Amino acid sequence: MHVHVRDADGRETLAPEALACVLTSWRARCPDVAIGVTTGIWIAPDPKERSRLVAAWRGPAAPDFASVNLHEEGALELAQQLQAQGIGVEAGLAHAAAAERWLTHPAPDSALRILLEPAADTIEQALVQVADMEAVLQGIPRHVPRLLHGHDATAWALLRLAAERGYDARIGFEDVLTLPDGAPAESNAQLVRAALDILQATAPSAR
Repeated sequence: MHVHVRDADGRETLAPEALACVLTSWRARCPDVAIGVTTGIWIAPDPKERSRLVAAWRGPAAPDFASVNLHEEGALELAQQLQAQGIGVEAGLAHAAAAERWLTHPAPDSALRILLEPAADTIEQALVQVADMEAVLQGIPRHVPRLLHGHDATAWALLRLAAERGYDARIGFEDVLTLPDGAPAESNAQLVRAALDILQATAPSAR
């Protein structure tokens, strides 16, 4: 599960005490589920401050993994810091330039998974970005999982494409607020059920 931790005022935070509170609660309810968090730079705009906060992710404040957006300042260094702390890294790639930056990591195949998350607003543009990123990533062994997801108008189309390609997929209110038919989703659970229906019908093993 991928979560965005918030403080008592509802603001996103990387503070270790807030992470410890959320992670302890979630792990009690879902003891067998890996839980990851974001490191989005909009939460801590100063890369040095972000690094300082992440350095305090120890014990109950340490997530199982964290996503790192490679187009953000200091992302490569942050990814290596997380790995040195024993925290898995999801390498978040929004476009080909971000994929090229990830390839400068000393061990680009060390990612827990690679997130292909095109920043485009239309499916046509998103497909171009996905193809460009895939071309850059040709040298990374396929045993490194790839997770493809979109947002808003591209979310459901890219989920189907993920199933067709044999990639991992994700869905949730962070990505889209509506069901495949355009109706508002009542819950994350409703989105997940719709996604499972699509994945089971579209995945190569289902044919």
